[in-house]
Amino acid sequence: MTDRTGTLAVIGRPNVGKSTLMNSLVGAKVSITSRKAQTTRHQVRGILTREVGGDQCQFVFVDTPGFQTQHRNALNRLMNRSVTQALADVDIVFFLIEAGRWGAGERDIVRLLPPGRPVILVINKVDRLADKGTVLPFIAKVSAEFAFAEIVPVSAEKNQGLDELLKAAASHLPEGPAIFDQDDITDRSERFLAAELLREKLFRNLGEELPYGIAVEIEKFEQEGDLRRIHAAVIVDKAPHKAIVIGQGGERLKRMSSDARKDMERLFGGRVWLETWVKVKSGWADDERALKSLGYE
Repeated sequence: MTDRTGTLAVIGRPNVGKSTLMNSLVGAKVSITSRKAQTTRHQVRGILTREVGGDQCQFVFVDTPGFQTQHRNALNRLMNRSVTQALADVDIVFFLIEAGRWGAGERDIVRLLPPGRPVILVINKVDRLADKGTVLPFIAKVSAEFAFAEIVPVSAEKNQGLDELLKAAASHLPEGPAIFDQDDITDRSERFLAAELLREKLFRNLGEELPYGIAVEIEKFEQEGDLRRIHAAVIVDKAPHKAIVIGQGGERLKRMSSDARKDMERLFGGRVWLETWVKVKSGWADDERALKSLGYE
């Protein structure tokens, strides 16, 4: 048995299912998801260690923000930089696209692909195709666009095709010892994950009312036995947004906080006491100092 370990960047347009794919591969929610664009703002690593094809493999997946072409502020410049840095540092690239969709946005990403690294094209959401007979002609079409090392159709949401994807990736993993422990699923701290789980509830529950300039800051994180006491601030850009987040009588914020707390308890394996409030920090998304204090590098 050979030990193989490598990093794999998961890239693609916003909302193609990058975070869902990584969570499905890892088997836990380590990267948040929603139908809103720009849900993923940070590089998040998910870790999977398992035997594949007779080799002991450790896959370190790097979930990246969707490459941004709108909202050209400091936050989006940092997110785009995160994508290009991930591509420079990894062993394998998963380029994720939607089944049946190939256009200018996908070609823009092709131009970013690093030379000399295997790129696996992952065609996601094949379960949503009304005519499954279109898959093979679509594969033939996209294979002419770039010299992909492999092309694998999957459904990240339905866990379809993931074993085939891991087999394809394992064949390109470099030989080497594991970096992380067998049971590790992410390199991110619980403090970071708590902020992300709360931000997910904001993105999922506010819908079209969601202010673009919204973030979460964990001001205090304390652990007593299996109890975690977490104080979280929801950061909004403008004063009117505060009322949107809080909702009538505070019910909206209370509901989102309760949902986030339940997710935290499942992920952390212990009780969570969560206190949440809303703060106004005007212009934070275009202020590099404010971004750094919120964990954006």
